[in-house]
Amino acid sequence: MSKVAVVTGGTRGIGKDISLALIDAGYQVAALYHGNEAAAKEFKAETGQKAYKVDVADLDKCHAVIEKIEKDLGPVYALVNNAGITRDGMLHKMPADAWHSVIETNLTSCYNMCRSTIGGMRDRGEGRIVNISSINGQKGQLGQANYSAAKAGMIGFTKALALEGARKGITVNAICPGYIKTEMTEAMDSAVLESIVKQIPMGRMGKPNEIADMVAFLVSDKAAFITGATMTVNGGQYMA
Repeated sequence: MSKVAVVTGGTRGIGKDISLALIDAGYQVAALYHGNEAAAKEFKAETGQKAYKVDVADLDKCHAVIEKIEKDLGPVYALVNNAGITRDGMLHKMPADAWHSVIETNLTSCYNMCRSTIGGMRDRGEGRIVNISSINGQKGQLGQANYSAAKAGMIGFTKALALEGARKGITVNAICPGYIKTEMTEAMDSAVLESIVKQIPMGRMGKPNEIADMVAFLVSDKAAFITGATMTVNGGQYMA
């Protein structure tokens, strides 16, 4: 039986490309989603894989969905923490709910999902965890104190968990995408997008599959000696 991979936010955007890449690599994929029923239905019809609705900011619900997935498909071998939201605004005007919702969905969800899967991985002596951070977690971004804090937190979380899992055969790595061509970026003002592209040495935005290919590599046997790493996939816009 093929190994099971869980992808949060896995039915659309970058997450969907990640799911597709893992399916192509031979994994059974459980794609998690929160609210977009149409995208989930389309994903299931297109791939024949399962999609599970869950609020990844809720620990009990994360425990429950992992139990359901393992009952349906088998033990979780790979976890990709991709779910994320933005609630942008300057800090002096940012309401508390904009701070807490981004921290809970983007960062606390990593704890919730890893806490729900790490025990089984340790018992089995194998596992792969990939956390999708961001270029803005490395360099910061005007109007994104909440998002940048959450994404920077993911990097520290990754390094600490990598140390905990290393002797148990579990690798934990982070990917920091730059500006990727998605529905979210396509909705941005064209002048703003043009100014961003000018900052990218390669002269273009990234493609979702370029993030997905990095995920597929990190969960493969070829990356068995890579852990605690932060992979920057940003066209040279920020070099750390």
